[in-house]
Amino acid sequence: MKTEFNSIMPVLPSADIERDVTWYKDKTGFEPVFWDNMYAVLNRDNLYLHLQWHADTETDPLLGGSVIRIDVKNIQPLFEEFVQRGTVKADAFKANTPWHTNEFGFFDLNRNAIFIMEG
Repeated sequence: MKTEFNSIMPVLPSADIERDVTWYKDKTGFEPVFWDNMYAVLNRDNLYLHLQWHADTETDPLLGGSVIRIDVKNIQPLFEEFVQRGTVKADAFKANTPWHTNEFGFFDLNRNAIFIMEG
């Protein structure tokens, strides 16, 4: 029997959970399912994002620079929504990339790169 992947739940570093929960809600439409000052779970449709607070010290680095790619079907309405939210600019959409996708991307407040793609 073949393994079937159903979803991905990335855990992204956060310098400020409350600030980042608000940003994700306002800028991406992800709603908080749970959060405290150390951890948050956000949801939109069948997708979940987790945020984990880090102290940004040598023993607990914030890291930043994580990258996730979210594969979607029918990307255009989502892109238009994110333009309206101010998450991306109208010229951020890349159609027919050399790697055969349509996509756009943005950074959250911790410099995590999030790419939405259809391909």
